[in-house]
Amino acid sequence: MTTTEPRALTAPAEPTTAGEVDRIVAASAEAGRVWASTSRTDRARVLDAVADALDAAAPVLIPTAQRETRLAEGRLTGELKRTTFQLRLFAETIREGGYLDARIDHADPEWPMGAPRPDLRRSQVPVGPVVVFAASNFPFAFSVAGGDTASALAAGCPVVLKTHPGHPDLSATTGAVVRDALVRAGAPDGLFDLVWGEEAGRAALSHPLVKAGAFTGSLAGGRALFDVASSRPEPIPFFGELGSVNPVFVTRAADEARGADIAAEFVGSLTLGAGQFCTKPGLLLVPNSAAVTETLRGTELSQSAPMLNDRIVAGYHKTLEALSAKLGVEVLRSGPSPDGEAPTPTLLTTDVPTLLADLDGLLTECFGPAALVVTYDDEQELVQVAEAIDGQLTATLIAEDTDAVAADLTRVLVDKAGRLLWNQWPTGVSVTYAQQHGGPYPATTAPATTSVGTAAIARFLRPVAFQNFPQHLLPDELSDTSTTPRTRFA
Repeated sequence: MTTTEPRALTAPAEPTTAGEVDRIVAASAEAGRVWASTSRTDRARVLDAVADALDAAAPVLIPTAQRETRLAEGRLTGELKRTTFQLRLFAETIREGGYLDARIDHADPEWPMGAPRPDLRRSQVPVGPVVVFAASNFPFAFSVAGGDTASALAAGCPVVLKTHPGHPDLSATTGAVVRDALVRAGAPDGLFDLVWGEEAGRAALSHPLVKAGAFTGSLAGGRALFDVASSRPEPIPFFGELGSVNPVFVTRAADEARGADIAAEFVGSLTLGAGQFCTKPGLLLVPNSAAVTETLRGTELSQSAPMLNDRIVAGYHKTLEALSAKLGVEVLRSGPSPDGEAPTPTLLTTDVPTLLADLDGLLTECFGPAALVVTYDDEQELVQVAEAIDGQLTATLIAEDTDAVAADLTRVLVDKAGRLLWNQWPTGVSVTYAQQHGGPYPATTAPATTSVGTAAIARFLRPVAFQNFPQHLLPDELSDTSTTPRTRFA
């Protein structure tokens, strides 16, 4: 394949063998040593080249993605643009250099701790080979060339990508475009490669040369891989995004002021992407006799779109059936075809006491166009729910500035979610500098990190301090003449 004449590829018929995994990881580690010592300017140039190649391959990539994921051309076109944008944003980030958190403390014989301070200089270095597990619901932005791959390569790490079975031909084609672009830009051989099959993914994550893993997917799958990473002879960090119900707390004043609008906005967010976003609002808390509820009860829920694949359709219907069968749960409103392959939305309803009595059962992520509407009598019940829920990617307050309960909710939800929203909706995760896409377990396995935004690069770096080193042996960012931004210089 060339960058000027991309062509669609077919995924290999057989999974990657254990011997092939060992060869791929060994080549990755070798390439990683070269890549880690490559200048930030050159690494940035290579990332830009990969982005350019993916843009050029759009006429092949988009139709392949349409065929395998059932997503619309417009959605996929926008997602590919997001994917190449984040590659270029990471290129910009590593050129600037602030992500290295470079710190310099010159020697100080009068340091007030009671002993002289030596010359100390601290920066960040790549951790080494990273195994990335592709996701299904974003076949570009969270898959082969997605955010985990982009941030790991930007950090100076090689990537072994475990493909997702939901879009195998797209994975093969995207992987070929990325590899070709890397080679043409002068990156070392083996810097990026694919492995196929669950066992190959586990074998790669278990390989002694691998230093980190990254995953987006289900709680069960992510936890199983987290346990693999943690139980190795050398445990390694595993950055897993495992899902979330993304609760939305609607105050009584907000409902009275704009209940109908809130209901319409909620349905729009819920049904975006057929409810197959990890930030879908799956839990809506509203007051008894709310305008929101009455509006939802009369809303025509006719929106439907094909889900990603048959496996996801089956999982959605199974989870929805289990939730619907819970004692105290009723159907508030459903569309004309809730059981179809392109299901119309379903809204279930219950109350706060029922929710609190069965948190594990009712706070289950239902991946698709369904949500649970929970009614409360007193706004302090909102705080009770906030205190009871587990870790979330997002938590949303739909409220008025004068709502007294908002302060208590915010105080509690800071401990529960990675991103708090005020009168906006959680679907739509901007790729930018201040983004936080993560949260306490079980939303993620590493709540101090993000998988979206430029801070995602920090996952694949580790700090090193140099004490009393001569200038010529220091990394560029730690030399006295460097123009790289410093966090501290004393």
